[in-house]
Amino acid sequence: MSGEEAPTQQQEPEQVKKTDEPPPAAPEPQLEPESSSSPTPTEEEKPLSSRALVLTGYGGYEKIKLQVKTLKKPQLKPGEVLVRVKACGLNFAELLGKQGLYDLLPAPPVIMGMEGSGVIEAVADDVKDRKVGDRVIAMDRCGMWQELVVVLAKRTYPMPDEMSFEEAAALPINYMTAYMMLFEMANLRPGKSVLIHMAAGGVGIAATQLCQTVQDVTVFGTASASKHETISQGGVTHPIDYRTKDYVTEIRKNSPKGVDIVLDPLGGSDTQKGFGLLKPLGMIIAFGAANCVTGQKKNLLAMAKTWYNQLSLNTLKLMQTNKAISGFHLGYIDDEELFDGTIFKLLELYKQGKIKPRIDSCYHFEEVAEAMKRMHERQNIGKVILLPEPKKREEKPKSNADAVEKNEAAINEKKEEPAEEVKAEQD
Repeated sequence: MSGEEAPTQQQEPEQVKKTDEPPPAAPEPQLEPESSSSPTPTEEEKPLSSRALVLTGYGGYEKIKLQVKTLKKPQLKPGEVLVRVKACGLNFAELLGKQGLYDLLPAPPVIMGMEGSGVIEAVADDVKDRKVGDRVIAMDRCGMWQELVVVLAKRTYPMPDEMSFEEAAALPINYMTAYMMLFEMANLRPGKSVLIHMAAGGVGIAATQLCQTVQDVTVFGTASASKHETISQGGVTHPIDYRTKDYVTEIRKNSPKGVDIVLDPLGGSDTQKGFGLLKPLGMIIAFGAANCVTGQKKNLLAMAKTWYNQLSLNTLKLMQTNKAISGFHLGYIDDEELFDGTIFKLLELYKQGKIKPRIDSCYHFEEVAEAMKRMHERQNIGKVILLPEPKKREEKPKSNADAVEKNEAAINEKKEEPAEEVKAEQD
């Protein structure tokens, strides 16, 4: 299931397109004259077709190729399951990985993607708590951007019946990151205040919703002005347009003493500003370096500027200011109990209606460049989802903004239109 096995064509290779033709007849066995016809392939022998998005090298969007693999049904190792993926999550880590800035991603060629959802098609003999047909969330360090993926059963989680595949693919990375930062590290309590950068992104919306589960939490959120109405409805108390206003000044107007918690995915000078905004006994949590990503390809000048402006501290400074700085990276969490416990808590919050992933838009694998561009240019409000199923010719990407126009057209023209969230076919 690695990228090396994939053909180099971006479109479907010719041999895959011809799989509907009957195979050539096998020669009649010489030692068994009673057998007069060619053997019928068993289910295990039938070739499978799997579309995958392969990062072929570091650089721009053109480095991600849609490839189609033909393979035999994989022989599962102990503890593994085979999942047919219905939806995948797109994260900022993939933008970094495309540029060679994500340490946990293996060198190209490699299939990217850390989260997805789908239906189990096969289980290893020793797997007893999963069965064929189960709808699951699946996670791995990479490799989720493909139709068929082999993952460890312990990295799959049963989906609630009411959860769509798109929601399931949007939940793990963003919500686990937000939950662990807010509750495991910062110990969010009633009456506290939180600054959430990129409040309209996947982690930003997850963190905002989780803040609403605690009484009397004030949320400051940075986002472009066009997104303020949406994030305000989602729970941001004070939206701030970081493009036209200084967020430090705006926060000081409403909270002269600053804030208790800062979630910092930006890095560089913004980390310094965030530390300066902390109240005594406050904490800033650095969990990204988005300021390093300014274009499609690696920008050494932007990287140097970010690191040059990075916050520099010593223990004496921390003691004198009574502040804390922490770092968080979900990819380096290897505590199985913490990992599993967090996602089960999130699934319970979903069932209770306290959190709900917001789907910004859905793109088919053929449209991965458009999906990544949307996130890179920070146009999204919520999660961008990738769909492995082939795109129909007349089909266009679905977004929340498009849904309004389509719903109006449906009333006038009395014909069915796609819903706000694309519902993948369920087995």
